[in-house]
Amino acid sequence: MTTRRDEIKQQCADYHAKHPEVWNYFVQFTFEKINQGYKHYSAMGVWQRLRWELSVGADGVSEFKINNNYIPYYARRFMLMYPKHDGFFRTREPHSGKRAATGLPELSPADYA
Repeated sequence: MTTRRDEIKQQCADYHAKHPEVWNYFVQFTFEKINQGYKHYSAMGVWQRLRWELSVGADGVSEFKINNNYIPYYARRFMLMYPKHDGFFRTREPHSGKRAATGLPELSPADYA
C-alpha cells in the first residue's frame, strides 16, 4: 500500500528538484544558527525565515512558495548530509506513514477563493 507519507515524500522530492535554491538557503540559515551556538533549533523556524526574507520556491500564485509538509524532509536531509549535526533538529515518526495515499494533486493558491 502506498501511504500518505510516500506521497508527500515524492512531492517533496519533485519540489526539491524544481527549487534547489530552497535547500541552499535552508542549509545556510541552519548553519547560521549552529554558528551562533545553538545545539538544537526548530526546522519550522528556519522554514519561516525562508518565507519571510526571501522570494524562493514557486511564484506564490500558481504554486505555493514553500509547503509546510516538506519541513521534516528538509530537516532529516540536513542531518543526513551533515552527520556531525545529527539531532540538531528534533524529529518524530510521522503519522502519515499509517494512512493511505490520497491520490490527489497538491493544492495550489487557485484552490482557495
